[in-house]
Amino acid sequence: MAKKKSKNIRARGKIKFSEYFKEIADGQKVALVKEKSVPSSFPERMVGCSGQVVGSQGKSKIVEIMDGNKMKSFIIRPIHLKVLK
Repeated sequence: MAKKKSKNIRARGKIKFSEYFKEIADGQKVALVKEKSVPSSFPERMVGCSGQVVGSQGKSKIVEIMDGNKMKSFIIRPIHLKVLK
């Protein structure tokens, strides 16, 4: 099944400012959800993975994710992160 590379026609151009500037505390569990209208720097295979926020670097968050049996760190903007409860 092919992945969609663009947004639904009704959702185009819509970025909620609350999503763009949301506050995520260190230690919270997050899932990677790619916002298609904003460039991302993490690999496509990491979409849908979950990890833990360990710190911040500027406006971005440092997220540790298990990749196989190795722990890897990614620097990701908060718009691509969804807080898990």
